[in-house]
Amino acid sequence: MNKDDLSRLLAGLPRCPGIIGKERYLNAAVLLPLVEAGGEYHFLFEHRAAHIRQGGEISFPGGEFDPDADESCRSAAIRETTEELGIGEDRITVLGRLDTLVSPRGVTIDSFLAVLDIRSLEELVPNEQEVQRLFKLPVDWFVQNPPQEYELRLEIKPYDTDRSGGLVQLLPVAELGLPPGYEQTWQGLSHKIFVYQTPEAVIWGLTAELVRYVVLRLGQTA
Repeated sequence: MNKDDLSRLLAGLPRCPGIIGKERYLNAAVLLPLVEAGGEYHFLFEHRAAHIRQGGEISFPGGEFDPDADESCRSAAIRETTEELGIGEDRITVLGRLDTLVSPRGVTIDSFLAVLDIRSLEELVPNEQEVQRLFKLPVDWFVQNPPQEYELRLEIKPYDTDRSGGLVQLLPVAELGLPPGYEQTWQGLSHKIFVYQTPEAVIWGLTAELVRYVVLRLGQTA
């Protein structure tokens, strides 16, 4: 590499740093809907239908980014919200974007804070195939009630098993000349899980992580 090569390399570096290898992840887009009631803002949550992926859990509207249908993660979040809540795009005002969340399971979540122009949840027509019920909770409730915290242990396996129980080598450690210790499961970093036990439902995982992100930002600006 010469000086000209170095100049081209520097010119091609991103102005806004992103995530290396993002295309190898499942990319999801999520909207954090706020609803104003009684002079204060509430988070709007979905209780997911029992038969869908992660059924019965609490989430914000959102889903997988579709490069064929979505111009951006922002448009994906809005599309998913209109489909799941039965609300027109003209009644959704996106206020800003959160930092990208990377899940240890290989999912990136690009999230957007928005206000819904509704006076009551009865104005929404949730998709019964995806949403069991809707509920809202004051943002201040989460400010006043910090989440419980739990530590999970992550492990990395260089092998798997097939349906008959046979060993499937995912990383040929010996062939590559890697240290033999990597032939066995090795421990990754611990992963912290946040849990809010609310009056409506238990909110945990990625949804709790997003709620906590907003609450922390509120504390920084207070």
